[in-house]
Amino acid sequence: MAIRMLRLAMMLFTAAAIQSVATAAEPTVVRSVDRIETNRTNDFYTGNRAPLVASPLIKLPIGAIKPQSWLRKQLELEAAGFVGHLPEISKYLVRERNAWLDPKGAGTNGWEEVPYWLKGFGDLGYVLGDERLNKESKFWIEAVLRSQRPDGFFGPRGSGAKATVDSTRGKYDLWPNMVMLFALQSYYEYSHDQRVLDLMTRYFKWEMQIPDAEFLPPYWQHHRAADNLYSVYWLYNRTGNAFLLDLAKKVERCKANWSAGVPDRHNVNIAQAFRGPGIYYLQSKDPAHLAGPEHNYRQIWDEYGQVPGGGFGADEQLRKGYVGPQQAFETCGIVELMLSEEILLTLTGNLTWADRCEDVAYNSFPATVTADFKALRYLTAPNLVVSDRVSKEPSLCNSGPMLLMNPHSHRCCQHNISHGWPYFSEHLWFATPDNGLAAALYAPSEVTAKVAGGATVTIREETHYPFADELQFVLTASKPAKFPLYLRMPDWCEAPELSINGEKIALTDPRPRTFLCVTREWSSGDRVTLRMPMKIRTRTWAKNRNSVSIDRGPLTYSLKIGEKYVQVDGKEFIDSRNDLRHDASLEKWPAWEIHPTTPWNYGLLLNAADPAKSFEVVEREWPKSDQPFAAADVPIELKAVGRRIPSWKLDRTGLVGPVPQSPVSTDQPSEPIELIPMGAARLRISAFPTIAPAEEKPAAPDKAGAK
Repeated sequence: MAIRMLRLAMMLFTAAAIQSVATAAEPTVVRSVDRIETNRTNDFYTGNRAPLVASPLIKLPIGAIKPQSWLRKQLELEAAGFVGHLPEISKYLVRERNAWLDPKGAGTNGWEEVPYWLKGFGDLGYVLGDERLNKESKFWIEAVLRSQRPDGFFGPRGSGAKATVDSTRGKYDLWPNMVMLFALQSYYEYSHDQRVLDLMTRYFKWEMQIPDAEFLPPYWQHHRAADNLYSVYWLYNRTGNAFLLDLAKKVERCKANWSAGVPDRHNVNIAQAFRGPGIYYLQSKDPAHLAGPEHNYRQIWDEYGQVPGGGFGADEQLRKGYVGPQQAFETCGIVELMLSEEILLTLTGNLTWADRCEDVAYNSFPATVTADFKALRYLTAPNLVVSDRVSKEPSLCNSGPMLLMNPHSHRCCQHNISHGWPYFSEHLWFATPDNGLAAALYAPSEVTAKVAGGATVTIREETHYPFADELQFVLTASKPAKFPLYLRMPDWCEAPELSINGEKIALTDPRPRTFLCVTREWSSGDRVTLRMPMKIRTRTWAKNRNSVSIDRGPLTYSLKIGEKYVQVDGKEFIDSRNDLRHDASLEKWPAWEIHPTTPWNYGLLLNAADPAKSFEVVEREWPKSDQPFAAADVPIELKAVGRRIPSWKLDRTGLVGPVPQSPVSTDQPSEPIELIPMGAARLRISAFPTIAPAEEKPAAPDKAGAK
């Protein structure tokens, strides 16, 4: 009997030991995933509620993602710069008689400027945990909550709630409220204040009562009503009120039709509204709506976006023939394009939108402001060699000093720029339907979230990306947890390298624009290293005279041009446009012209067989300023060889002339030149002509005035 008991005990011990070994040795599974499956529902975070199409990526609550390193520095500069102090600068944020602060909605400055600013200013405070910013935004939010009428309408009303600008027809102008709804949604995600849901529910019931003939007339609200639609679905996902789906149908039938092509030529309308069909797809499930944003994108970018930087040339309005890299993109358009791409990434899981968003965020957006974030300009172009107060009309669509770095002016952009970096930061990480986490946009950050089994994990993303090719993900967990970790493979990444806790993982099918899905039981201290080698690539823009741009990873590189900053007050212009707060300090918040101090009219000498061999990568120490988008502090440069092209000059308005047709013949000597990241270059040549080989016949000279 004793022997039998001993044998049984040994068998039980052996079985337990085998199970323990099997658990400890449970393999790490790594696979490439084109799209994250949506056949499950995340247990912890709010996604799309049925019958809406389930989203493969679920936005985390504000505060779950904490930017680090250079990205946090951008946010801190924004808070210390004109955005964080705009109530001291902008006349539209003066509290006295402000219609957004009046319980009856009476007063002045009741259009888009306040909600534009608050939309990003509030999120800036939430993301940074900045008490000063949070106190200021709460003051405005409380006023908005108090402004709701018994019938449900909220905000400025004036005479019958009519538009405050001449460009909107009809009884109601709902465009400013669409922007304010974004600010309220962020406040709710941060605070869980039930009053936001109550206000939005009453407001959308009020919208249901408006006859279709009076709902969303031209101009701004008609084209941008997908923002209204987005907020309707946001509320539906949190309340389940069925009437909201009927309201969504009403919005879709009354707004401008962006499902059959691009119906408007205004750059911000395009950047903002092209996403609309993709939003309505959540309810319609019509493949044509899902394809709509890409169709719209192609229609614009194939003609006006054949330039580096991820944007397109509109100078406010698209104009036939004005398609070169000297044409500019409005700052409002840049941040709205980033938001469109963030929203489409979230709704579809299509990683094309992540690549496009990083392109704009890293190459176009930083140069819209001075490196200290204390002044901005209205327009920024891929090729821009003088940034002054002199009007460039008709070379640019807009008249006036649209290239002047000026914190007191550029009205819409001055306020709307606020959401660029905060919203980008909020879309770095996502929850997934299978209770995992996805890194969809890359930047130094830290995310804390719940995963499968209810464990709380923190993942610290240590990296100098996009300036460096290595990312370290260091995990801390409340308890061991098995869940999938999704890591995005950008379109430019051909041969990623992955290791876990120092052990290299064999990747059988890594493909661009997919996720690497790493599933294992994770424990505190686990470290994932992802290396994405950055090769130098050249792009040829055949539709823009065969000009070329130079890429390395997600960054595009521009000619390093010496920059001389000349302080001006711009007061005469500001006063004439009535944009100035007369008690604002022009000494504390000056405007700046930027003039070149070195030649800019270079063509590139390229190795015809292997263009990448034409460049030498020079890596420098990481800047102590933690501001890699300052021209003097860039951590990486490319050395190249160029020749000057004397015939390439400024045009009669002072704008850089159209890029010459490549290849260009020139008798100038070869010179070493330096290229820096495009986002750090406030003056830049980003689309270069190439120099003809000695034996090649030179191209015909440009015709005067060609675009």
